[in-house]
Amino acid sequence: MIPYILRRIGAGLVLIAAVSVVAFTLLYVGSGDIARRILGQNATAETVTQLRTELGLDRPVIAQFADWVMGAVTGDLGRSWFDGQFVSVSVTGRLGVTLTLVIGATLLAAILAVLLGVVAARRGGWIDGLVQFLAVIGFAVPGFLIALYLVLLFAIELGWFRATGFIPLSDSVTGWIGSVTLPIIALSISAIAAVAQQIRGSMIDALAKDYVRTLRSRGLNARSVVYKHALRNASAPAVAVLGVQFIGLLGGAVVVEQVFALPGLGQLTVQATTQGDIPVVMGVVVVTAIVVVIVNLIIDLAQAAINPKVRLS
Repeated sequence: MIPYILRRIGAGLVLIAAVSVVAFTLLYVGSGDIARRILGQNATAETVTQLRTELGLDRPVIAQFADWVMGAVTGDLGRSWFDGQFVSVSVTGRLGVTLTLVIGATLLAAILAVLLGVVAARRGGWIDGLVQFLAVIGFAVPGFLIALYLVLLFAIELGWFRATGFIPLSDSVTGWIGSVTLPIIALSISAIAAVAQQIRGSMIDALAKDYVRTLRSRGLNARSVVYKHALRNASAPAVAVLGVQFIGLLGGAVVVEQVFALPGLGQLTVQATTQGDIPVVMGVVVVTAIVVVIVNLIIDLAQAAINPKVRLS
C-alpha cells in the first residue's frame, strides 16, 4: 500500500510542476506587454518602463520563474500588483469559503445519489424513470440558473435563507448555515445527477451477478445483500465519478459565488483576472492544482480500499 501511495504522490507533484510551468508561461509570456496593459495605452514609455522594472518584468523569464519557484516552495506566492497583499494570504483566506461549498455539495451529492441510484436500480418502473428525468434536468439546467431560482424562491419570496453574503462559522452557526445552504444546493444538482446515474447503472449490473443470487438463495437479508455486498462492489466507479465531480465543482463555484456574492476563490479569480493581477491568478491556479491532487489521492486511496486490485494497476 505504501509504494502505491508514494507513486500517487509522485504523480501529483509532477502534475503540480507541469501546471505551474504552463500557467506561468501563459500568464507572463503570453500576456504581451503586461506593464502597458496595466497602465493603459495613454501611459508614457518612461512610465511603462518604470513599472516594468518595479514588477521585475524586465528580467529574463527563466529568472522570474526561478524566483517564483523558490518563493512558492516556502509558501510565498508573491504579492498582488494592486493592493500589495501577499498572494498566499489572499488565496488561503478565500479558500475556506470555496471548500465549504464544494465539500458540502460533494457530501450532499454522495448521500442523495446513493439513495436515488439504489432505489432506481431496485424498484425500477416509474421511480427509475423519475430518477433519470431528474438526472436529465440536472445536466441540462445551468448552475447559475438554478442558483437564481433558489434565491428568488427561498430567499426573496419565503425569506428562509440569506440571498447574498457569507457569515463565518465562528460568528454564528445558524447564520453560517443560512448563508451556505442555497449555494451548496445549487452547486450539487449536476453532481447528484451524474453520480446517481453511475450508481444506478453499477447497481443494476451488481444485482444481476451470480454472487447476489447465491446470497439471496441462502436467505440473507435483502437489505444486507444490497447495501453490504452489491453497493460496495458498485461503489468503485461511483467514487471515481464523484472525484471528477468534485473537481468540476471547483469551477462551478466561480459562478455560484458570484450569484450569492460569497468571498471565495471564484470572486477573487474574477477580480484578479479583470484587473490583470497575474500573481494572484497564478496563485489561484497553483492552489487549485494542489487541491485537485489531494482530492485525486483521496479518491485513489478510497478506490484501493474498496477494490485492492487497484493498488496493482
